[in-house]
Amino acid sequence: MNDVLIIAEVGSVHDGSFGNALKLADLAKELGADVVKYQTHIAEAETLSDAPSPNYFSAESRFDYFNRTGFTLSQWQQIKHHCDDIGVEFASSPFSELAVDWLEEIGVDRYKIPSGEVTNLPLLNKLKMLGKPILLSSGMSNWTELDAAVNELSETNLTVFQCTSMYPCPAKRVGLNVLDEMLDRYQCPIGFSDHTRTNYAVFAAVSKGARCIEKHLTFSNAMYGSDAPLASEPEDFRDMVKGVREISDMMSSPVDKDNLEDFIDMKLIFQKSIVAGKTLKVGETVTQDMLCYKKPGSGISAADFRKIIGRTIVREVPEGQLFSEADIGIE
Repeated sequence: MNDVLIIAEVGSVHDGSFGNALKLADLAKELGADVVKYQTHIAEAETLSDAPSPNYFSAESRFDYFNRTGFTLSQWQQIKHHCDDIGVEFASSPFSELAVDWLEEIGVDRYKIPSGEVTNLPLLNKLKMLGKPILLSSGMSNWTELDAAVNELSETNLTVFQCTSMYPCPAKRVGLNVLDEMLDRYQCPIGFSDHTRTNYAVFAAVSKGARCIEKHLTFSNAMYGSDAPLASEPEDFRDMVKGVREISDMMSSPVDKDNLEDFIDMKLIFQKSIVAGKTLKVGETVTQDMLCYKKPGSGISAADFRKIIGRTIVREVPEGQLFSEADIGIE
């Protein structure tokens, strides 16, 4: 039962290449992702021209970078159509209200609110009014900010994500404990957006109940840009998908330790029975040193040795023979 939604976050890995944007959708589909997610940046609608850049990518100003790598509405529509054609869900995070308008015109099925927009309550309110599923990130937000965002998005189909806005994120800052708090605090599905360099955090998050996983995807870490150097390369992403699917199956398939039908033959082969350690004559009283315990498990179980000790032999038992209850007068 593969009920964990896997999102391939390609962000701006395409670096403004329309062809790469299409190929990244192909790659996400090939690797087993359910959703390929982009970021809809419209520079003039979301940032001032002199806004600072993050320390992990300062080669270009944020305005110039978003302006250079953004797509037109027509190009976004073509990307959406391509995703429909190949059978992977198209999604994109809006960074402005205009981006929401574009994505509505394109026809997205769900929205992912990025970490930096959690306190943008007007944007959240606009998304709420659309009535579509919403994935809420939390990478740089405290509980007060998250509470306000969740309250703003009340009565929506909401999934709240644990995320740490560090690139890369060290293991000690992953915050698996936050998943437990989110489940208890918001009583809604939880997800996990991973910025670590391995898949271990993803696997742990799924085992703790995350129903949606997001991981950055790139063709190569050698590509230029803010996302590619820290994203997951194809084989690592494929391994993540495989692991998530298997863990999901494990989580949804409880095992009944009292149902031993699958192990009847194995028990006969591997478990031990009570065997006469020497030839036992009629009338002897069984003591522990007269017994030994050997395969197969088809005789009296070694677990029942105390039931045999102290009994009187009523039928001779040759050395090396499996004990039976008839040997000690039990019919």
